[in-house]
Amino acid sequence: MTRTRVITVYGRLPGGTEEIGGPIRHGENPASAVVRLFRESAGLPVAVSGVRDVLALTTPDLHEDRVLFDVVPADAPGRVDAEPASESELPKGQRFAAYGFVTDRAGRVLLTRIAPGFPGAGRWHLPGGGTDVGEQPAEALLRELYEETGQRGEIVELLGVTHRRSSGLVGPEGYPMNWHAVRALYRVQVPEPSTPSVTEAAGGSTASAAWFEPGDLAGLPVTEVVQWAASLPATGE
Repeated sequence: MTRTRVITVYGRLPGGTEEIGGPIRHGENPASAVVRLFRESAGLPVAVSGVRDVLALTTPDLHEDRVLFDVVPADAPGRVDAEPASESELPKGQRFAAYGFVTDRAGRVLLTRIAPGFPGAGRWHLPGGGTDVGEQPAEALLRELYEETGQRGEIVELLGVTHRRSSGLVGPEGYPMNWHAVRALYRVQVPEPSTPSVTEAAGGSTASAAWFEPGDLAGLPVTEVVQWAASLPATGE
């Protein structure tokens, strides 16, 4: 049986237990979505203060990728992005993925290079990828980390959630699509690093993997997610 997949966002007020939210629209910023849903469902103006958790909720018929935000009351309605214009001529796809800013104890950063034929080919990216049906985001990341680099990692913390709308890109499907990706980003440490190697299970989207010194990243062609993660302060782990 094929399970329906949906991406949802929910918010929780300080000291509360009730979660308010619902499905995210195609192309919508997840943080803006939870502000919109609080306004529509409860008539409450709120602002996002942080990301509490990212998890998958599954039933025999449904796989729900849920982002849970911490929200606080706002004096005025929070900013809500306008719903992106529909591009009906292109097939739509929505994808939930998990990626890791992966380091070893020496501070080196592990990156993967996108293979030819995939969007962003040739650029260095964070290890990770789309989650499978029934799979938790953190579990998916550690699986992808091993498939793409041969490294065994440990989750340190959830860094945040980003999204990207890419219209007209041609990937392995062979035709242009209107993609919307929601991505959970984690900090990961590899306690026993080795020479990276791409396994057959990676599925062909990863051309190679390598460790880099932090100072080397500025000279590499990297994705915007690498830039975002590298700009975050270290946790002291």
